[in-house]
Amino acid sequence: MTVTNPSTAVPNPALPGRWVSGASLVVGPLLVLVGVLLRLRFDFFFPAQLSAYEHHPDLVAASYSFAVAGWVLLWPGVAFLAVRIGESFRELAVWGGVLTVLGLFARTFHAGVDHLAFQLVAVQGPASATRTVSETYGAFHIFSTLNAAIMGGWVLLAIGAYRSRVFGRLRAAALALASAMPLGVLKGTTPWSVAAAAGLCIALVPLGMAALRDGPTPRAVTVAGRLLLVGAVGTAMYFFGQAG
Repeated sequence: MTVTNPSTAVPNPALPGRWVSGASLVVGPLLVLVGVLLRLRFDFFFPAQLSAYEHHPDLVAASYSFAVAGWVLLWPGVAFLAVRIGESFRELAVWGGVLTVLGLFARTFHAGVDHLAFQLVAVQGPASATRTVSETYGAFHIFSTLNAAIMGGWVLLAIGAYRSRVFGRLRAAALALASAMPLGVLKGTTPWSVAAAAGLCIALVPLGMAALRDGPTPRAVTVAGRLLLVGAVGTAMYFFGQAG
């Protein structure tokens, strides 16, 4: 494994780029933390999660939505971190980055199952939904092969970030804590969930802020134009999605 001196400058890969990566590293972990904390009051196992949705549908829906949005938004930040690691340790960067992104895909699949289960509560009632989930909980799906990636990817990234001196010991350990986040469908919050989400924030948010600060600052008119474009595209995509 070839080792080179890590660059002191924050790189700006063509994809996803400094701005998208920085926003991802700041917003993604915070959304995951908010989602985890919103369901802290409910029991961890799926019957309690379904019951919680029956009595507090808006709160539970917001919790799961924030969390999955955070996981999805993290992919550019993971790619950015892998680029930084790859300057010194290419193999760790490739394996850690790829496995972590595959783990994010798996969590997105789990979120789809969560959504369907909550709709069963709304349409058929909690007893029927709980029975259906219980009878099908262990059903095989191709994404179940990625459970190891969900946990192991973060550990490899943490090792790579420490060895390449992108992170010190504290932030590398905080990033590795992300592997402790419970995986699967209809999972509530445990102390490990909070620790994992907080670890993501401790490790990644400062890196995102550094990425946003590094390099030239665009003109105010450029920033405003981009924000308007994002808002317009986001609105159009929302209505397009609602149309089916």
